[in-house]
Amino acid sequence: MKENTPSDETKLFTKKVSRRKMLKTAGVGGIGVVIGASGIGGLLTLSDSRAKGQTKDIVPFYGAHQAGITTETQDNLYFASLEVTTDKRSDLIQLFKDWTEAAAQMTAGNLVGEASLNANMPPKDTGEAKELSPSNLTITFGVGPTLFSKDGKDRFGLKSKKPAELNALPKFPMDALEDSWSGGDICIQACADDLQVAFHAVRNLVRIGRGKTIIHWAQTGFQRTKQADSGKTTPRNLFGFKDGTVNPDTNDGSEMNEHVWVKVGDGPDWLVGGSYMVVRRIQMYIEVWDRTILKEQENTFGRHRDSGAPLGMKNEFDRVDLEAKDSNGNQIIPENSHMSLSRGDGKAKILRRPYSYADGMDPKTGSFNAGLLFICFQRNPSKQFIPIQERLAKNDKLNEYIVHRGSAIFACLPGVKKGGYIGDSLFG
Repeated sequence: MKENTPSDETKLFTKKVSRRKMLKTAGVGGIGVVIGASGIGGLLTLSDSRAKGQTKDIVPFYGAHQAGITTETQDNLYFASLEVTTDKRSDLIQLFKDWTEAAAQMTAGNLVGEASLNANMPPKDTGEAKELSPSNLTITFGVGPTLFSKDGKDRFGLKSKKPAELNALPKFPMDALEDSWSGGDICIQACADDLQVAFHAVRNLVRIGRGKTIIHWAQTGFQRTKQADSGKTTPRNLFGFKDGTVNPDTNDGSEMNEHVWVKVGDGPDWLVGGSYMVVRRIQMYIEVWDRTILKEQENTFGRHRDSGAPLGMKNEFDRVDLEAKDSNGNQIIPENSHMSLSRGDGKAKILRRPYSYADGMDPKTGSFNAGLLFICFQRNPSKQFIPIQERLAKNDKLNEYIVHRGSAIFACLPGVKKGGYIGDSLFG
């Protein structure tokens, strides 16, 4: 990644003092960098500095809310669900502190820790993102229901703090869920305009967590790149239809407060300013879809494929009229279309942030193993995602072409201020 510009003071210091003397001053001699209280190498920036003037693709890590929720969707995703293996609360707190420091460094375009001065020691950073742009990297952390209690056990003294909304999602009709794609104690969502940057972020966070966490499941995701679509049109899924047309406006604070951010009175105070993330791994039967006539495809979604407009309309964002009928008295938008059922009365909105995935061949069928990692954020899952999915699971015509293989829910922690750490409101 790009490197931090040394301050004038640092430049003056390095002119006056030789590198060897500087190391002795730091108390490290020839055996490597100082191991700071965080346990991840001190995160010094003297030799890992960002190039001058290259800050336009940096999304700040610190703030009232976590980045990666209302941030403009990046080109790539690397998502990981983790299991916590330590049983010590102090270990977990220290891990979140270490992750905070590392995440702030990586989103700013820095490596994790200084380059090792001892060839007989592993480097602090895995190195594959060195010289690369930050690529609008965001790192979003969430905690699952099982972090609070599992098999009736209060794991870290957090059971009493578990929000009522944070429960494993119900099994919906037509689900074919697999444990290997479901649940998790903690999630890390890394989004960036470069996949190597996103993977580097998760890889290094998982590395920091060794001995305390293990990967439960992980998934890469992609959408059209900004370079390929300079017009920033609504992304299309692998069925060729626009996905996310009816999202609430992320630039409208009132809409975000109404639909996305947890407010005072919604539950425990530690989650105020956070959000609930629902993740569904949806396999798409692409070959079957590809043999389906266009009219049937459009009736399935309730929209025209090319324009994204509601059936009977011309433009993507034209008003939806679910009662409109054709000359024969038939509803123009079928009642069992995906749009009609997901819309309902129009009051329950979720912020969709999905990514497509393609994982080679499905060994069971010899077809593409591809689909959608559906991710959405909301203020109250019981009032937003769950009733929407209940309608879809029962009657959605799209169910003929998809199956849900994975399911998870996480409480995405509030943002963090400099000097604090992600999750400090939960552990405080």
